[in-house]
Amino acid sequence: MEMSGEQRIEAPRARVWAALNNPTVLKDCIPGCQSLTQTAPDRMTAVAAIKVGPIGARFRGEVTLSELDPPNSYRIDGEGQGGVAGFAKGGARVSLRDDGPDATILSYDVTAQVGGRLAQVGGALIDATAKQMAGSFFRKFGQAVCAELPEAPPVEATMAAEAPATPAATAFTASAPPPPPPPSLPPPLPRAAVWSGGR
Repeated sequence: MEMSGEQRIEAPRARVWAALNNPTVLKDCIPGCQSLTQTAPDRMTAVAAIKVGPIGARFRGEVTLSELDPPNSYRIDGEGQGGVAGFAKGGARVSLRDDGPDATILSYDVTAQVGGRLAQVGGALIDATAKQMAGSFFRKFGQAVCAELPEAPPVEATMAAEAPATPAATAFTASAPPPPPPPSLPPPLPRAAVWSGGR
């Protein structure tokens, strides 16, 4: 089975690349993945429950990263054994490119193969299941990366935080004009003038 596609992720390319190399993020996005443990910088062990049609099994295997070109592209491959159900293996070439300053286009080319009892369910069902799993992974991955971005504070809150504090006295002075000065009294008359007026 082969498939390709691309997805726009509302996050910078550096953040998307970091998530592609984060075992916790990958575990949460791989369908049916029960554990994903990093054993080397480019290698992880995985346990996943996979069901193809009426056949389901628990697979144990390894996931390997190769052809790393940070933060542009890499190849991720996995192979696991499911006991009597058979085996499953696949890989994907993942590439990133900027789509503006805050968004990334993730492109992928996926191949998958199964053997044993799983191969007996028919090629059409195997292809449909593999495409569904690949689409689910990249959709969940995009959501997980976007969920890690902090929300921007409201513009009003940002402006209030940046404005300098105003003392209460200054605020009062600015809002209320000072009271007018009291009217001045006429100067007192000389004593001689007062006595003459009395005659």
